[in-house]
Amino acid sequence: MKLIMLGAPGAGKGTQAARVAEALQIPHISTGDIFRANIKNGTELGKKAKAYMDQGKLVPDELTCDLVADRIAKDDCSGGFILDGFPRTIPQAEALDKVLTERGEKIDFAVNIDVPDEAIVSRMSGRRACVGCGATYHIEFNPPKKEGICDNCGAELILREDDKPETVATRLKVYHEQTQPLIDFYEKKGALVTVDGTLPMDEVYKAILGKLGK
Repeated sequence: MKLIMLGAPGAGKGTQAARVAEALQIPHISTGDIFRANIKNGTELGKKAKAYMDQGKLVPDELTCDLVADRIAKDDCSGGFILDGFPRTIPQAEALDKVLTERGEKIDFAVNIDVPDEAIVSRMSGRRACVGCGATYHIEFNPPKKEGICDNCGAELILREDDKPETVATRLKVYHEQTQPLIDFYEKKGALVTVDGTLPMDEVYKAILGKLGK
């Protein structure tokens, strides 16, 4: 099953994508994780991506499309995958369609996690990211066992620049202008399913699996 997770920054796409991927035993492919790894390693791509992310802007198509196409061509994606953070724009969606069509494949479902803007700002200001492994937590909804310390690797947790309220406001504006049209795009294809992202995490997870017929 080939899936895309849609929703505003902070809607819970990453958390739900990881759980659904585990349930379906398919790879969870997050462009954010790829960017963060490149930033940490100081690669040229990482430097370019960081400049955009620090301003709350979307990373340009040319830095992402080839990367995703290469990733989904790998053997572990033969049974499907979940894309989290891509596509973000109609041109990216069309580029993805082209890659899949050439392989005789298509996206089965685009899962839209619907959360109001005011809830997003509140959520994201409580997020904390590990400087070591990139794991994310929330001080209210998903706290680490020890405050400020990653459960996985013991590194420090920080409030990322792109989770600060002023940056979140910019990201939401960009999302509504550029990414929300994807909802219409996949609805026209008959692939869109929408769940209420304000529900507790377990209920959102169950709702997604239900929409996927699992």
